[in-house]
Amino acid sequence: MMELPHILLLATTALVASVLSALTGTGGGVLLLPVMVMLFGVRDAIPMYAVAQLLGNLSRVGLNWPYIRREVVLWFALGAVPTAILGAWMFTMAPETPLTRLLGLFLLISVVGQRLMRGYLTSGFSVRWFLPIGSVFAFISALMGSAGPFLAPFYLAFGLVKGAYIGTEAMGTAVMHVIKLLTYHQASALSMTAFLMGVSLGPIMMLGSILGKHLLARMSVGHFVWMVEAVLIVFGLLFLIRG
Repeated sequence: MMELPHILLLATTALVASVLSALTGTGGGVLLLPVMVMLFGVRDAIPMYAVAQLLGNLSRVGLNWPYIRREVVLWFALGAVPTAILGAWMFTMAPETPLTRLLGLFLLISVVGQRLMRGYLTSGFSVRWFLPIGSVFAFISALMGSAGPFLAPFYLAFGLVKGAYIGTEAMGTAVMHVIKLLTYHQASALSMTAFLMGVSLGPIMMLGSILGKHLLARMSVGHFVWMVEAVLIVFGLLFLIRG
């Protein structure tokens, strides 16, 4: 049975992570997942995180439903489904991978590249590119638990901001989490403890989504984009330095 300080730490982190995800569409997992790993170990933490994030993403889908770009979700899901299965299967078979620093470097490069190529990408970035984007990042997410920060440059470059970005990213990610969880379950990697703990965090994640939604409505598009990029840089440096 968890001690009260651990319960408070997990609940507080889940709330902050969900508010951050509702504001920036990314970053929540980077805050929540390490706490879960510390408390439960990596084998339970990653499936548990997927359960909690699925509920959090569904709440953001509901809150931003009118703004969702469904064609983006469709192409993302077409790429994400097969590689989410592959990544989840590899998670059940492989030890922890040394990819974190490489992904941190990629995140920093993505922010710079987005700044340099924003005009080109906004006018020439076909929605079909979300098929390979979904393929790559669903695999990373299923294997390592979270790939949310790495998706942000592509959604921003496509021209999605605020509610359209948050809702569209959340819906595509929700599809990915469902496939991951089904694969974890089939491979006996989703324990009852992980499932129940993830579900118990659901209401907290939903509350964070509502709080973040109210804060988002007060932000300008320019401030929103700068905030997302700042989050990406912080997490990119964190991954690169600490691994």
